[in-house]
Amino acid sequence: MSINVCNDRSMASITSLPSGVSGSSLVLLETQTASSSGTISFTSNIDSTYKEYIFKFINVHPATNNTKLQFQSSTNSGSSYGITITSTAFFATHSEDGGTSSLSYDANDDLAQSTSFMPLSFDGIGNANDDNLSGMLQLFDPSNTTFVKHFIGTTNITRINTGQSQNYSLENFSAGYFNTTSAIDAVQFKMASGNIDSGTFKLYGVV
Repeated sequence: MSINVCNDRSMASITSLPSGVSGSSLVLLETQTASSSGTISFTSNIDSTYKEYIFKFINVHPATNNTKLQFQSSTNSGSSYGITITSTAFFATHSEDGGTSSLSYDANDDLAQSTSFMPLSFDGIGNANDDNLSGMLQLFDPSNTTFVKHFIGTTNITRINTGQSQNYSLENFSAGYFNTTSAIDAVQFKMASGNIDSGTFKLYGVV
């Protein structure tokens, strides 16, 4: 029996996938740019077209120091936000001088059958000129009317380390479900306090 191997040259020569091989791709549906914005709301393009939607956040900068980015969803095209959520939350940190690191569950930011906004950052984002948040949120099959709707969030922030001389990199991991069998058709993002000073928000459908 012979074993076929591939090298960089053979991989670079591939121009299309064989008929039996499939791969997912992202379709950009909408881009919003924050500018001293109280909220960023996606009230269209979330429907039965795709089974998974991905929101990406790029260089999101808060107007207020030491605040959190958070989100909620709607079943009435954005007339109201407050679907019941049950979720988990944990984070990893590392200080700029390399002297401090941690991996912790965050019982302060998980939700248990709550209609509150779900945090995507579990400590305050700094509002210094170079502080920001970037990451993504996956929302699964929001138009399904049989099952609850799962989500997974991953972000990284410049964490303001109040009372000390340095900041941290803090990676946030969240997951949970909207406890509704109604179709979700809108999602809103906002800071826990103050405006979103700047940042880019993108919505993709996953083919």
